[in-house]
Amino acid sequence: MSKNSNSLTRLALQKFKKNFWGVLSFSFIVICAFIVIFAYVFAPDDTKNANQMHLSIHSKKPGFSVQMLTIPSKEKEEQSFVDALFFGKENTAIETPISTYRVDDNKLFVTEYSDGAIEGIEKEILLNSFPEGTEVAKIPTQFIQQKTFRLGTDKYGRDVLSRMLIGMRISFTIGFVAVFISLLIGISLGALAGYFEGRVDAAIMWIINVTWSIPTLLLVIAITLTLGKGFWQVFVAVGLTMWVEVARIVRGQVLSVKRMQYVTAARALGYHDFRIITKHILPNIMAPVIVISAANFAAAILIESGLSFLGIGAQPPMPSWGAMIKDHYSYIILGKPYLAIIPGIAIMSLVMAFMLVGNALRDALDVKN
Repeated sequence: MSKNSNSLTRLALQKFKKNFWGVLSFSFIVICAFIVIFAYVFAPDDTKNANQMHLSIHSKKPGFSVQMLTIPSKEKEEQSFVDALFFGKENTAIETPISTYRVDDNKLFVTEYSDGAIEGIEKEILLNSFPEGTEVAKIPTQFIQQKTFRLGTDKYGRDVLSRMLIGMRISFTIGFVAVFISLLIGISLGALAGYFEGRVDAAIMWIINVTWSIPTLLLVIAITLTLGKGFWQVFVAVGLTMWVEVARIVRGQVLSVKRMQYVTAARALGYHDFRIITKHILPNIMAPVIVISAANFAAAILIESGLSFLGIGAQPPMPSWGAMIKDHYSYIILGKPYLAIIPGIAIMSLVMAFMLVGNALRDALDVKN
């Protein structure tokens, strides 16, 4: 028998495709996910955490360009291609921003970049600093290049674009991990409460109400301080505070679905409770769960940004959009507001994309429309 072309899934997909903002937001999320996976390929600074500091060129505007002298390290770091591709290169080279350079009497002289009335200091670069056999005349073409910072530099002289791309990993990862934890706990407890009712329902609802009564941010801070500051601790903390909404929705859906005829028929056939819940009830109540998951994804990004802003999220030198705002919010009144506005716009765009996708899924999965 051929598949019914008017199946609910296909109809929902057709309605979703007609939602312009939903499709646009979903495409934006897919592009961001691709960038997250290959962040170090797209980042101009492909060193680990994009942490190359150049204090002489700190807080520069987008589009700033400078000549960069790179002196390779004599100690070669052994690193696999896969590790460098996904986690960045272990770069021990020395980068120095310079204003001018000259080759005189088989010697290389450079003037360090200086932003201000005081001119940079000219100094000689010894030939033994470069790989053996390097000719002085070829040094400018091999080790000096014009470097452009598309989004400028932060207060430590690091490339903002690179840290924005790599910092996107934090937001995406915490969204997936937090939603996964919330779904795992929320669906399990919600299904048990709705299916068995009675004392089981009362006990689970008591836990839900107690958790619900605690302010989310305070609960996340308490869990984070208990588990310790760090990358994975934040993911677990956010996930453990977002399951209550999922549990309440699943409980309500199970209470209405468990009295359907197909559930009664499954009981009459002698199927055990676990099979009825997993095979017959849960597949039919996933539409609202999918919608709330999209909203939780956006909420997780906001919570992580708030934690990083407070200093208990991802720890330096790991880039995080919330931490970037924290480091530069004072620059808003110092004439360089873009240092805080750029990560702020990124957070707003990603959160809005997930919210619009959630709204589009809600409309597509609504059987009344």
